[in-house]
Parts: sequence; structure tokens; C-alpha cells
Amino acid sequence: MPGTPTDTPASQTLSRGIRILEILSDAGEPLAIDEVSRRLDVHRSVAYRLVRTLEHHGLTSRTDAGRIELGARLAALAAGVARDLQSEALPELTAVANDVGLTCFLVVLDRDECVTLTSIEPRHAGASVAQRPGSRHPLGIGAPGRAVLSLLPRAQWPDTITPQMERQLHEAEAAGYMVSNDEVIPHLHAVAVPLPLRGHAPAAIAVVSLGDQRRAAALAARLQQAADAIRDSIGG
Repeated sequence: MPGTPTDTPASQTLSRGIRILEILSDAGEPLAIDEVSRRLDVHRSVAYRLVRTLEHHGLTSRTDAGRIELGARLAALAAGVARDLQSEALPELTAVANDVGLTCFLVVLDRDECVTLTSIEPRHAGASVAQRPGSRHPLGIGAPGRAVLSLLPRAQWPDTITPQMERQLHEAEAAGYMVSNDEVIPHLHAVAVPLPLRGHAPAAIAVVSLGDQRRAAALAARLQQAADAIRDSIGG
């Protein structure tokens, strides 16, 4: 894909530090330093020095048991990413989540992946599915992944897109929305619509639930209302 960085980073130390943040984000729970070093494939002492540097900047912290987790400073940094988009999308995501009783979230393109920028859980739902900001999955996989892919020219699609995935995308485009079940996380059902915005990376908004496939068209219509409102407010 155009713009994909080379395989060899200019700074191995910086690359490893960033990889630790990705490891902690993917884990979804605090990790022991031995587990961090194993997943990073470096000696424990190397991992320890990297973590200490990240802790110094507030990007990681330790639990009472000494395990490592993402630090609060990351939330402040994340708030600065596409600040205007997050600001304008937040009220709409909140309204959708509360209207339909499902978690509503915004994803944007990051190279050949979709990353969750912000997520809102419904106020009064008894049990809802959490969608953590920063979580990511491959482009073209799941409803949000296909919604984002639909905004890209064919020449910019990653090599991982198979003919079957392309057929699924065209079928979804004809319906005006994307649906997925058991694709990214087992037992989860998602509905998404594209969010094209001038001056921003391709994006999509989606709702996720535990296998609720009965309301796809109605959910998509509500998502489209929100997408139109976000576009109007940003001028996209």
C-alpha cells in the first residue's frame, strides 16, 4: 500500500518502545515484565529499560502487583488526534448509543488497519460491549473495516483483500451499509456506515452487539443520520 513504511525502522529503540505500547493495548490487561519481554522478543533487561522510559513519560504505569499497563498520559495524547473530528463526532456517537442501546464507535484508517478513535457505551444498557479506543483490526475485515475500505480507490487496497472480500464489499455497498458477525471478535455483530470527510483519513461509524442481527437496516439508518450530521458540522 502507498505510504507503508519500510520494514527496518530508523530507530530500533523507539520502534521497540512503540511496540510495547501496542503489546499492552492488544493484551487488554496488565502484563508482567517477563511477558512483555517475551512478546517483544528481547532480553528482560532491555524490556525493563524501555518500560522505565515509558513510565517516566507517563505512557505506562504499574499496578499494585507490579504489572505493567498503559498510562494515563496516553489518553491526553489520544485526545489530540483528529481533535476536531472527535469533538464533532462525540455528541452524535453518544446520541446513537443511547438511542439504540448499543456501543457506538468511530474508526479511522491507519495504514492497512482500522483503529478505534473514540467509543461510547449506552447510558442505560444492562450489558454492553466495550470497544476500547486504540483497538485495531485489519482493513476489510468486519463491518467497520469494509466501510473504511469502501472509501479507498482500488489501487490503494492492501494485498490481503481477496476476491471473496471484494464481492462482500460490493454487495454491502449496494445495500448502503456493512454488516459482520464473528469476524473480528467471536460472537460479536457489527453494523457500520462509511464516513467520508474532506481533509481527514477515511473513517466509519459503527455499533457493536452480542449477535443482534435483527435490526441491521434500522441501525444503519440511524448511523447514517449521525454520519451526515458529523459531515455537516465539519464541512466534509
